[in-house]
Amino acid sequence: MDLTQGTPKEKKARSKKMMLWFGILSLIMSFAALTSAFIVSSKRDDWLDNFQLPDAFFVSLVVILISSVAIMVAKYNLRRDKLNAASFWVLITLVLGIIFINNQFIGFSQIIGEGYNFTGPTSNITMSYVFLIATVHIAHVVVALIALGVILIKNLRKKYNSQDMLGFELAANFWHFVDLLWLYLFLFLYFFRYII
Repeated sequence: MDLTQGTPKEKKARSKKMMLWFGILSLIMSFAALTSAFIVSSKRDDWLDNFQLPDAFFVSLVVILISSVAIMVAKYNLRRDKLNAASFWVLITLVLGIIFINNQFIGFSQIIGEGYNFTGPTSNITMSYVFLIATVHIAHVVVALIALGVILIKNLRKKYNSQDMLGFELAANFWHFVDLLWLYLFLFLYFFRYII
């Protein structure tokens, strides 16, 4: 397919989708670097071999996976020009995203309750990595929540419909990415202790 073909609107849509995928690929490389550093650091003498992820991280995993379903339902409704239903499901996704972040902070509290802080004399390299990986992911969830807020407002103003939903699709795709990213990070952190 020749990417130079099509109407100006089609070209603009292709370029925006391509920019999103370039951004996602760069984020994948960043998180691959973080998880690689985690693996390399596991050879240190002060590494915790039996660390446990906080229970709140399990809850947040379920919440974020449900949020992915919610944004799919929103997109399904928008494709059928059911704008109110689409807005409702975007709002549900936003709420679930906020619940996810709240659970992450509950998880941080649980880690601190176990006696491990991010830095200082009560820190440990293993748990510092867990803090860092989760915090960097939260930052991307916040960006995705902002994008969801923008599409919610635009949809309420009837800027989207079944024929014009590019911005909606981009935000939904980025949301799916941060969801899948947490699934990967959670599984990596959970199963890593069984591998080393």
